[in-house]
Amino acid sequence: MDDTLTLSSGRPLRGECDVPGDKSLTHRALLLAALADGPSRIQGYLAGGDCLATVGCLRALGVEIETPTPGEIIAHGHGLRGLREPDDALDCVRSGTTMRLLAGLMAGQVFYSILRAEPQLRKRPMDRVIQPLRQMGAQIHGRAGDRLPPLTIVGQPLHGIEYATPVASAQVKSCLLLAGLYAEGSTTVIEPTLSRDHTERMLRARGVDVESRGARHTIVGPAGDLAALDVAIPGDFSSAAFFLAAGLIVPGSEIVVRDVGVNPTRTGLLDALRAMGGEIELVNERDAGGEPVANIVVGHSALRGIELGGEIVPRMIDEFPILALAATQAHGVTRVRDAAELRVKETDRIATVVEALRHLGARIEPTPDGFIVEGPTPLAGAPVDSCGDHRLAMTLAIAGLVARGETTVHGMACVADSFPGFEQRLLRLRGN
Repeated sequence: MDDTLTLSSGRPLRGECDVPGDKSLTHRALLLAALADGPSRIQGYLAGGDCLATVGCLRALGVEIETPTPGEIIAHGHGLRGLREPDDALDCVRSGTTMRLLAGLMAGQVFYSILRAEPQLRKRPMDRVIQPLRQMGAQIHGRAGDRLPPLTIVGQPLHGIEYATPVASAQVKSCLLLAGLYAEGSTTVIEPTLSRDHTERMLRARGVDVESRGARHTIVGPAGDLAALDVAIPGDFSSAAFFLAAGLIVPGSEIVVRDVGVNPTRTGLLDALRAMGGEIELVNERDAGGEPVANIVVGHSALRGIELGGEIVPRMIDEFPILALAATQAHGVTRVRDAAELRVKETDRIATVVEALRHLGARIEPTPDGFIVEGPTPLAGAPVDSCGDHRLAMTLAIAGLVARGETTVHGMACVADSFPGFEQRLLRLRGN
């Protein structure tokens, strides 16, 4: 897409749309297909930059991957021990999910690998996976005191551990469960609160015994063969979130977002927006491959400020930028706490979201682990920059729909990392 997008207020959003396949599910479906015995067909996968980084790494590891039709991919797995040593470094590009999950897989191999990254990803913390993998016997190193990428891994025999994660992180949990496929004995991951559970669901669907009791998850290795499965990826809730918020705050709007994954470990924003007074309805609820799916109907609503913290935070960790924008249009004060994890995303999302929304006139203050928003605030259009963060870019585009005058968002190209086609869908809902 173009790197600049200019929007103005005055038109409601009306109609139906879909969103691309779920990014988290696409990563995991690809990785587990690579470990399965035989071909796995993945329909509706996200062909965004982050997931394509995973595709590229798997091809470099000897996995044959084909795309027979748009939106469909077939990965030919050769079993749990079927990966081969790559000829070059595995390029994770800007994808933290790719790097953290691959680190778990590579730790259990019998060969040497390097996980490299582009500058944005080289700033993101990897000690959170390096430390527990070392406890499992892995030989793994990073730069800056083993905190940052790139990562160098020499495959070693692994053994199971019990590990309590300092923060609720599905990426750390998934990394250790994937390493646990190769480890002798039980690997148990204990989270402070429950994070998204896609990896556990998908492992079970492929015949791996993963026991989950609350936020305690155990896998016993080494695992046997993983079954090859054909899967359909539902729409990404994190992508749908931008249209849900837009429908609530743009006067006169009514939107239906079709076929969205509504796994309860992912829908914290839904709970938050409803608590703010948002009129949101789930219709045609159903199950698709072990994941709950629904159409989401949303209409313009009078919102009120709320306090957020605790267990809801990991269930909406990617949606706080758009939540901050919704809070600028809500009556009263919205306080977010316990979200310090936002500071180590693609950007420091507390700092960048606060700076960008202030530039549009919002009354928002940062805190060490969140932010405080006072609303409602009439926003004023201005040039703003995404700072290379796809979720901030889309948040600012939605802000342009309620700000007076014109809002020009620079740095929109990064949106292709998670939501190719965002601009076209947005303009179609406006009747453009």
